[in-house]
Amino acid sequence: MTNKNYAVIGLGSMGFGIASSILNAGHTTCGYDLNEEAVARFKAQGGGDGQLGDVAPDLDGAVVVVLNAAQTEAVLFGEDGIVPQMKSGSVVVACATVPPEFARNMASRCAQRGVHYLDAPMSGGSVKAMQGQLSFMASGTKEAFAAARPILDAAAETVFELGDAAGAGSAMKAVNQLLAGVHIATMAEALTFGMTQGIEPDQFLEVISKCAGTSWMLENRAPHIVAGDYTPHSSVDIWPKDLGIVLDIARSAKFSAPITAAALQQFLAASGSGLGQEDDAAVAKVYARNVGLKLPGE
Repeated sequence: MTNKNYAVIGLGSMGFGIASSILNAGHTTCGYDLNEEAVARFKAQGGGDGQLGDVAPDLDGAVVVVLNAAQTEAVLFGEDGIVPQMKSGSVVVACATVPPEFARNMASRCAQRGVHYLDAPMSGGSVKAMQGQLSFMASGTKEAFAAARPILDAAAETVFELGDAAGAGSAMKAVNQLLAGVHIATMAEALTFGMTQGIEPDQFLEVISKCAGTSWMLENRAPHIVAGDYTPHSSVDIWPKDLGIVLDIARSAKFSAPITAAALQQFLAASGSGLGQEDDAAVAKVYARNVGLKLPGE
């Protein structure tokens, strides 16, 4: 295997795992984040050193795992944007949830600089990120896939190749986020509804996780409520952004998405209540508060 030079920009719960997986695959990997503690933690496990502007010309690829489209654009083409500094034939692997049209625009601007762009949002959560077992919903040119292959091999269990142009990956991610956000809100609604009928959260989880009403999100997030632990694996504030993107796309398609809109309102209520930086399972606190329930740990 040829050692490659990579940078991961964004060392949050997903980005840190991706960076670790690439590093563990034997590639020189630098990690960057506004959180200096995360950067120091990554360097301590073998991450590379150097300012992003200094290493950019030698990069074979940059994985961008930031919050949204605005941050992605700033990393790529902002005042200290990396794309103008990257060599021809290198690749940007863009992982944030963004509108498909934004992904197409970024791909076009990268191509003008001779840099490949892979529209590659991912799913799987922080644990699978650390295990190199994410699912990527990716689209881009054959050349972009080829340039990104060592990154995908290191970080992914499954790569869905959804087409030869950017945008298709982001469209599929929007579909996934519609379901994921609705499932979290619905899980919270069902769990707290059960409490009004004398069903304890641990009993809810034990039974419903083995019944037809379960979902991956229920099985993953309900234990956080049962434990009363809202340490953020994915925060409440992710969902106003992601479900907002879904509804923006729906609006442009003249598509009614009322269930998505209802879920979004619950996440907005949670964020407005000061829960934005807690785990997204904390949306259950909105339901509990409205009916005077006390959740585990309260």
